[in-house]
Amino acid sequence: MLDFDTCEKARQARDPAYDGRFFTAVRTTMIYCRPVCPVKQPLTKNVRYYPTAAACERAGYRPCLRCRPETAPFSPAWNGTRTTVERALKLINEGALDTGSVDELAERLGVGARHLARLFAVHVGASPLQTAQTLRIGRAKRLLDETALPVTEVAVRAGFGSVRRFNAAFSRLYGRPPSAIRRPSP
Repeated sequence: MLDFDTCEKARQARDPAYDGRFFTAVRTTMIYCRPVCPVKQPLTKNVRYYPTAAACERAGYRPCLRCRPETAPFSPAWNGTRTTVERALKLINEGALDTGSVDELAERLGVGARHLARLFAVHVGASPLQTAQTLRIGRAKRLLDETALPVTEVAVRAGFGSVRRFNAAFSRLYGRPPSAIRRPSP
């Protein structure tokens, strides 16, 4: 966190370089703002500074309706749709589509399945299912390279619902069955 004097100078100057780096909370109104907020400047004695919007809210302040501090640079709202895709990728990597559907994933993210597909097309260049398939095959390839597990166990641990689907996906990508990829043990 920046020191009080630095924050005070940035607030007085409405310096955009500090936007998102700290938040100004006003004790008399119980509202917090961004340093670039165009409202009338409060008295210095009534001001406190916080490093995040969450810290302001935890201290009992509510966001300003004019400068919308919850959308300050580097906040999830400021990152926009990229944040939704990043959350989806994290859930997919954790196996959300190994057992669930795209509709269920979209519901967890608070968006529709069609909108999620559009976001993936823009940010990832592939559908959520294609992304999940690529991650599953990558996990399977690592297991084949690094372990001596049977192919059926590799399929299950990688997130495939059946060995047949695993073999088909693997053969489609590599042009050979998973057993042909396995490195011989020394």
